Amino acid sequence: MAALRRFLSRCYNGLEDFRRMMNKKQSKIDSFDPNAPGDENSNLFGLPFTEEEAEIVILPVTWEVTTSYGGGTSEGPAHIMQASKQVDLFHPDFPHLWKRGIFMQTPNVDLTELNLEAKDWATDIINAWESGAGVSGDDEQELLQKVNGACATMNDWVRNAVKALRKSGKWVGLVGGDHSTPLGFYQAYDSEGIDFGILHIDAHMDLREAFEGFEFSHASIMFNALKLSRLKKLVQVGIRDFCLAEQNVVEAEKGRVEVYRSEAIHQRLFCGTSWDELCKEMVSQLPSQVHISFDIDGLESLYCPNTGTPVPGGLSYEHILHLLKVFKDSGRQLLGFDLVEVAPGQDDWNGNVGARLLYRLCSLFSASH
Repeated sequence: MAALRRFLSRCYNGLEDFRRMMNKKQSKIDSFDPNAPGDENSNLFGLPFTEEEAEIVILPVTWEVTTSYGGGTSEGPAHIMQASKQVDLFHPDFPHLWKRGIFMQTPNVDLTELNLEAKDWATDIINAWESGAGVSGDDEQELLQKVNGACATMNDWVRNAVKALRKSGKWVGLVGGDHSTPLGFYQAYDSEGIDFGILHIDAHMDLREAFEGFEFSHASIMFNALKLSRLKKLVQVGIRDFCLAEQNVVEAEKGRVEVYRSEAIHQRLFCGTSWDELCKEMVSQLPSQVHISFDIDGLESLYCPNTGTPVPGGLSYEHILHLLKVFKDSGRQLLGFDLVEVAPGQDDWNGNVGARLLYRLCSLFSASH
């Protein structure tokens, strides 16, 4: 009986704490003006909520260790945060989204410092490849092991952070960083025993095995994701830059991976197929529970000129918005999302586009739950 009384007491105290938190949140909703300019001292989108009060929590992962072309994606979360204060909160399809609360955590300091250190190690490896010398000496092999170990540490941190947030009842999105960052997110689903699919919007297949020797390269994220038994379907949209080895992976998966190349998409559009028909075809191949992985270079480069590996061609912003709408209307459940490869330039354009995409991705949580 004593144990039961303690259990009931904890339940009662927990309910009281929850009630007080909800009252405080409602008070903020009542006093907040969504038409006012975003407060620079506020959190994401100028909203006043704490992490405890927010239903949607964004996990920033300031990581770009293995990027092999352009840099700066580790600064993506900060630029999205800054640009988000300029996003208007009203949309007729989801007018009350902001009231649910959206909050971005502060980047993990230890992970940020490890990123800088491991980036230097990886740069030496990349230079060795580009010089034609390759990674053959003991020094290079030691550096490679250190990079792979650092990336494994990042994956573990992401997985544990995502699992903790999901366990607390939050809807979780991740903002990178490069495209290696969400592997731990996918591993969290797998460890929870959740069957899922990935809607992958990108210029690249990211199906290279240990690109440049990096086991967890940004170019290997989907190769590594396919190792997870709970990943049932990978639908790739906007692809326009890939190698033969990646095509061989697609064929070896025997239907588990479906690829919609940008060129093939536009050929079908030019020949009379509507974008709505194509979107419905893409979404229909996904299972009932889906993660959306959005590399911003899936868009035309005019929307993301400073991203790490830009490629001509791609999809327009409006193409993406309609694809997300078709996904919403399909009744599938959004488990989570990642938005990666947003990099700063001479202005805030990339952050501006990234912030608006982030708000639209957040809207899918409300629609699919």
